[in-house]
Amino acid sequence: MEKSECHDNASVQQDSDEHLCVLIHGLWGNPGHLSFLAKSLKEKHPTSKLHVLVTKSNSNNYTYDGIDVGAERVGHEIEEKLEQLARDGVKIRKLSIIGYSLGGLIARYVIGLLYSKGKLDQIEPVNFTTFATPHLGVRTPLRGPHMHLWNVLGARLLSASGRQLFMIDSFRDTGEPLLSLLADPGSIFIKGLAKFRNRSLYCNIINDRSAVFYTTGISRNDPFTDLSKVNVQYIKGYEPVIVDPDNSVTPRIKDLPTTFSHRLGAKSANFARTAPWTILRIILIPVFLMFFIIHSFFESFRSSRRIRLHETEVDGVFGTYRIPLLVDNVQSAVEGVIEGINNARDQEYLDDGTEEVAAYPNQTQQASPRPSQKLAIEPPTRSSETTDETSHSSITSKHEVVEAQSGQKSTTRTLRRYSSELSDKPAMPRKLDLPTLALHPRQFAMIRALDDIGFKKWPVHIHKSDHSHAAIIYRRTGPNFDEGLVVARHWLDEGFDP
Repeated sequence: MEKSECHDNASVQQDSDEHLCVLIHGLWGNPGHLSFLAKSLKEKHPTSKLHVLVTKSNSNNYTYDGIDVGAERVGHEIEEKLEQLARDGVKIRKLSIIGYSLGGLIARYVIGLLYSKGKLDQIEPVNFTTFATPHLGVRTPLRGPHMHLWNVLGARLLSASGRQLFMIDSFRDTGEPLLSLLADPGSIFIKGLAKFRNRSLYCNIINDRSAVFYTTGISRNDPFTDLSKVNVQYIKGYEPVIVDPDNSVTPRIKDLPTTFSHRLGAKSANFARTAPWTILRIILIPVFLMFFIIHSFFESFRSSRRIRLHETEVDGVFGTYRIPLLVDNVQSAVEGVIEGINNARDQEYLDDGTEEVAAYPNQTQQASPRPSQKLAIEPPTRSSETTDETSHSSITSKHEVVEAQSGQKSTTRTLRRYSSELSDKPAMPRKLDLPTLALHPRQFAMIRALDDIGFKKWPVHIHKSDHSHAAIIYRRTGPNFDEGLVVARHWLDEGFDP
């Protein structure tokens, strides 16, 4: 890494196969959050011609300003870096983009901008990876008044980024939420993403309260909701952190019935252990919540001013990023616009007779652990070729989601392939039931579109920290975060081509 950054011999480097890797941090983040990943890249490839750019234009509360605004800033940073390297005699021929949390969504938007400008025809797109990125937004499908309150208030506390994450925005003149456009098969974002050689994601299975499993893992169900009922299977050499995506869980044999006194003793011990923390949370949470709300309104006001200033610069440095979002010149039609999260579903899971469940019958039927888990984690269909031929986007109405024809064919092929796998494998005496989460129809459409281009999905099991969102990238040092070292090692071994 140091050798490639010094540029001591520009004439030798001019025709070399140089690689630029861009790292993008998340909400309220800064470049320091990604310092370990950047350092790990340099240590893994010390002699390769790999350049690392850790973006800084969206540091801290600048992430309030919206995914699109943040992406335009990052796009400008990337182009400035390419120009600077060119002046030093370095020709970048490969590009990788890595996003953490909200940074993964910014990365997907940036890829669309680069695609529209022809940059991905000039530079080979190699690796795209996200860590704990809410690809489906952060609207929660859980029941309860506190979750309903979160869906209503959360979107209004984070300025433009909050509205986009909760999918209550109407993006520019499209009439659709931005996240829906990011997954539209006819958009520049999907077409650009399909060009990358490797697409992968790492998602926490527990204790990620910033971005839960279904959205970071792009999944319609969650096999990890109750780990006491399953045995988690791991990748050899990376246990017990990296979960085997092809066989992530198997049913756990029930323990023998215990006596009443034994159960009472266990419950008493658990209460004694958790009661002090519960009381502390009851006292402190209202205080911190009030502070957070006041701070969020203040930062949202500042963010709106920055966005207005950014818009005045569209004719200048950022003007080249305002391009058509849909390549196929077909705008998705929507009957009605979501005006809030008050219409959030009450149920946690969908009934078996619903349209979304019927489209993927094997995911809710009882199946043997290994094949059913393949459907639960939803492996890629690797149909990026058909994505480029898609002539229209998914259309959402009040009662149904009408898929693009190519998406239907790809989904049918996928189900047939996995149905064949089910029939080829011996039946297991114990079955695993994976119900479908009560997601919004737009989220189901997003899952189909993203799965059609293909992702390698790596579930991550952080045991030591209840802040797995930070631990997954080893955001800070300490024994409770050292499982993030395993995640980084696996990514460098299996998910990053230099």
